[in-house]
Amino acid sequence: MAFPLRDTPGGARFLVRVSPRASRTAIIGIMGDGPQAALKIALQAPPLEGRANAALIGFLADLLKVPRSSIEIGSGERGRTKTIMVRGRTAEEITALVEQALPQ
Repeated sequence: MAFPLRDTPGGARFLVRVSPRASRTAIIGIMGDGPQAALKIALQAPPLEGRANAALIGFLADLLKVPRSSIEIGSGERGRTKTIMVRGRTAEEITALVEQALPQ
């Protein structure tokens, strides 16, 4: 896996780069390299009134098999690059689930 995840006392943290108004919601791949690498996710939702953020949280909750309340946008709520905090999962567990969803 080429994007950095960090275990924190409450779960794990990683970066995502979103592309709103896509034809479908899915993981596109990994963007960048090194510590600033991010998981790239296409979202059908528009970036209006928090709809894209809500769609991102729902998508990640389903993907990582955690309740929506376990996913938090730590920073970047109004931007395309966001820091995601996931409670109840380790970096190793997240890596395994994301690798299954990555396009081949």
